[in-house]
Amino acid sequence: MTKQSASTKQGKDLNTLFYETLKDIYFTEKQILRALPKMAKTAQSDEVRQAFEKHRDQTEQHVERLDEVFEIIGKPARGKTCEAINGIIEEGKEIMEDFAETDALDPGLIAAAQAVEHYEISRYGTLKTWASQLGFKEAVPLLEATLAEEKKTDELLSKLATEDINRRAA
Repeated sequence: MTKQSASTKQGKDLNTLFYETLKDIYFTEKQILRALPKMAKTAQSDEVRQAFEKHRDQTEQHVERLDEVFEIIGKPARGKTCEAINGIIEEGKEIMEDFAETDALDPGLIAAAQAVEHYEISRYGTLKTWASQLGFKEAVPLLEATLAEEKKTDELLSKLATEDINRRAA
């Protein structure tokens, strides 16, 4: 018996992995919706605050797109606890507490936000590839749109950090 047939026999195939990863990113997006307003409120610079507020609006769209993907695959839209994103968000909370009212707060917030973005970029890239391979053609452009927005947010945060925010903190 091959590895593939053994794993398929147990119900552990790429389709299952796709669904489990989709639940993971759904949970992630919901957690981010809760964290971004706190980060925006804590940010010292208007540019960082605005970036977080804009990304919160985008994140609402990300959840809506994920709802559509769940519908496309015929599965219920629900999240699965993701310890990775919980840890990343916890690190962001620590930065907000440990660096409150210091010049290093905004660079720390940007770094925390970029850790989230990088996690999301890896997940959406994987999901897009798997959706294509599994024949979920309607899901591919939805996942691609979110992936592109996550990359743009990461680029914006990098630009804010390198052009001004980090220099102010130094």
